[in-house]
Amino acid sequence: MKPSILVVEDDVILNRLLVKELGKCGYDVASAASWREAQKIIASFAPDLVLLDVNLPDSTGFGPLQEVAQSRAVVMLTAYGDVNQAVQAMRLGAADYLVKPVNLDELELVIRAALERKQLQAQKAATHGDAMTAMIGDSPAMRQLRQLIREVAASDVTVLIQGESGSGKELVAQALHAASARSDERFVAVDCTTLQEALFESELFGHERGAFTGADRRKAGLIEAAAHGTLFLDEIGEAGPAIQAKLLRVLESGRFRRVGATADLRTDARIVAATNRDLAQRARQELFRDDLYYRLAAFVIQVPPLRARSEDVRALAEHFIALRRRASALPPITLSQHALDALVSYNWPGNVRELRNVIERALILVGNAPEIAPEHLGLNQAAAAMHWAMPAHTPEAVSATASATTSAHVADDTLVLQGEPTLEHIEREYLAQLLKKYDGNRRKVAEALGVSERTAYRMMDRHGYK
Repeated sequence: MKPSILVVEDDVILNRLLVKELGKCGYDVASAASWREAQKIIASFAPDLVLLDVNLPDSTGFGPLQEVAQSRAVVMLTAYGDVNQAVQAMRLGAADYLVKPVNLDELELVIRAALERKQLQAQKAATHGDAMTAMIGDSPAMRQLRQLIREVAASDVTVLIQGESGSGKELVAQALHAASARSDERFVAVDCTTLQEALFESELFGHERGAFTGADRRKAGLIEAAAHGTLFLDEIGEAGPAIQAKLLRVLESGRFRRVGATADLRTDARIVAATNRDLAQRARQELFRDDLYYRLAAFVIQVPPLRARSEDVRALAEHFIALRRRASALPPITLSQHALDALVSYNWPGNVRELRNVIERALILVGNAPEIAPEHLGLNQAAAAMHWAMPAHTPEAVSATASATTSAHVADDTLVLQGEPTLEHIEREYLAQLLKKYDGNRRKVAEALGVSERTAYRMMDRHGYK
């Protein structure tokens, strides 16, 4: 659609000239000779930009500017080149301020710039709104979380996001970026669990040609890609000692060096990290650098687990149903009251991620029925039903059964547990079974767990399996 402009000018000749010339430029143009007339046109025409004379028959000054500048771009016109008046107009929201007689070429450039600026502002607001809206729920815990994001977004302080797996830590990081002054820049996410340490260093910091076998050209790293935006380090607790040391240098000095380089580069990227581990405890156990922890934890955001905000379960479930319906063109489907009661009373060890899996499974099983019943959910009153929701060998699948064991055995390669052990006990028993099954082959154990060999090795080392 063509951008629309309303010309508000009481000089009849200038009004007609502006309408004619702007129409030639491809704009959809309407005009008014008074502010009262302009108000009526704005209500029906909804212009993208208002070209507004400072002195009108029924209005003098900046009252009309203040009325419309919040919702649309405004360019002011005046017969007097008063600097103070121009400054005041800009402070009140005018995109620009031109003195008559207007140079038409200059006017076109000013209008184009004003419309582009307003569009960028709208996109930024929409991105911020989308990120915040994606954080479904209106529980006290979620309201407090949103408030924390708003408060810290305005600064450049490093943020550490803590929370259980599946609770939405990356979503919080995205909302933080969208609410910040860096929202027009890139948001670059780095998963610290997916690569071996040598490859991870190259991905993060980049490398020079010839830095190692296969490095046939210079490559910029993800820190460079983040530039003036946000660098999100997901599961920072899995980063190895060498990476930790280099990240500490980045946080302290804003400097880093590509692999194989001799000169430093600077970065202005804001660092946001996330972890599902207790980094303070790991620092005390000397499993994570304490100086890096204190740098990362300049501002800590704790993401609440789903069980701590059960009042949000219904809204989340209905949101996931709506998403799947739109993606698959499904007929209207609702949650029965009994199904909703089952969802609300469930403990959700896998958090929001598990809830989404439960809903997607239910939508497959419901068939042509108009509503989801408890039997479609697959929730067992005695234990977590994560066995079907994610690969059985992942740590999440194991930890999701934490409310259900003191003994363990393997049946069809799945850990079956009963009782109430600690999560450490479950992980240790499961690792033992996998090591036995794969004759101590760490690569195969890592593949079964769905993690990197480095992460699997650390899990084994923590439990004394060397």
